Amino acid sequence: MQGWGAVVAVAVTVWVAGHWSVVWPVLLAVLAVAVVGGAGWALLRAHRRTVGQDRAWRAQEEARARELSMAEVDALGWQEFETYIADLCRRDGCTKVVASGKTGDLGADVVGYLADGRKLVVQCKKYAPHRSVSSPDMQKFVGTARLEHGADVALFVTTCRTFTKAALDLALRQDIVALHRDLLGSWVKGAHLETLIPLNGSGGGTRRCPSA
Repeated sequence: MQGWGAVVAVAVTVWVAGHWSVVWPVLLAVLAVAVVGGAGWALLRAHRRTVGQDRAWRAQEEARARELSMAEVDALGWQEFETYIADLCRRDGCTKVVASGKTGDLGADVVGYLADGRKLVVQCKKYAPHRSVSSPDMQKFVGTARLEHGADVALFVTTCRTFTKAALDLALRQDIVALHRDLLGSWVKGAHLETLIPLNGSGGGTRRCPSA
């Protein structure tokens, strides 16, 4: 096999030498294509890497901006927090918004009507960021949001980072909109309320805002 390989190599060399005027333009074209292709691939990889780094940087900046805004929210007392959530609802077009500002409200810390007429009932939990909303917290809200207050959209908003798995599973089963710290930060930074809740809420017939 080695002998035949040597013969073939010699034959190819002789043929190339005899037809060099024809071969060299082809070799030059292949070399140019290889160089251009390699340069293009390197540029594409560099572009993708730059885009990825830019996306990561933007995500970090957005998260940092949310935290800067949430630092102001963290400084609020629980009654001030309820009032602040009510103001966010008004900012996004809700009407007849009322913040209870007291205990014993059966989970209806803020009540109002969305722009499309659905009744909104909000439970506000002013928790430390490291805490989690527990299943008992969610159970209490589930038991009152619609049965007691007739909510079309039930919104549980908290300053902590997470809901426990049991609490989140219950919220999903009972059609409760759960807003943890990151989503609240987006709302604070200008995200519209209707981008954070379902456009067509369930939980019974739509309750229209009464006329003034």
